[in-house]
Amino acid sequence: MFEDRRDAGRKLAHALERFKSANPVVLVLPRGGVPVGFEVAEHLEAPLDLLLVRKIGAPGHEELALGAVVDGLHPQVVVNQEIVDTIRLPRGYLEAAKKRQIAELERRRRLYLGAAQPIDIQERLVIVVDDGIATGATMKAALRGLRRNGPSRLILAAPVAPRSAIRNLKEECDEMVFLATPEPFYAVGLYYADFSQTTDEEVIELLRRRQSSAPAPWEKGEVARR
Repeated sequence: MFEDRRDAGRKLAHALERFKSANPVVLVLPRGGVPVGFEVAEHLEAPLDLLLVRKIGAPGHEELALGAVVDGLHPQVVVNQEIVDTIRLPRGYLEAAKKRQIAELERRRRLYLGAAQPIDIQERLVIVVDDGIATGATMKAALRGLRRNGPSRLILAAPVAPRSAIRNLKEECDEMVFLATPEPFYAVGLYYADFSQTTDEEVIELLRRRQSSAPAPWEKGEVARR
């Protein structure tokens, strides 16, 4: 269906053309979402930033997600209250886990973006891009966290996703754009001829290229937020 992530990004960008006049911000999940989102941001002439998410696991059972920390100018903690209510957590566990994961988010942001601060998305149209969606669990937490930072509209876009994930994510955003929703789904990588791992070096290079070419807010006729 797609040659590689860059090809998928170019095709997705055309499906998102109608949002160009709204001066959107494109947020991408590393690492696989970056090549896709780069092409979208290039086509829409939009700023590109990372959307980092870190799971908070249960004590002794890290695979069981109690919630997640979502990166941004104002990091947000999204808690799965149904699961938290069934577990007796040590006092202060969630707060300590939050601090650890925020520290890890900051470390990863420095790795990819150096000293650059997250883009302020308040009252901006935000397009969240990934290379595909499988279960949608991470994306659900990401969208909930982003919503708390006050975007004017929240758009979810990906080349491919299963219909089950779409139903699960429908209430978390204002609109969804997918190029394909095959059933049965199986796995994201099956829809790419080349689904090789995106490297840290590629992420850094694409982010730098987009940052150097993206117009400043005042060039778009907007008021720069300081």
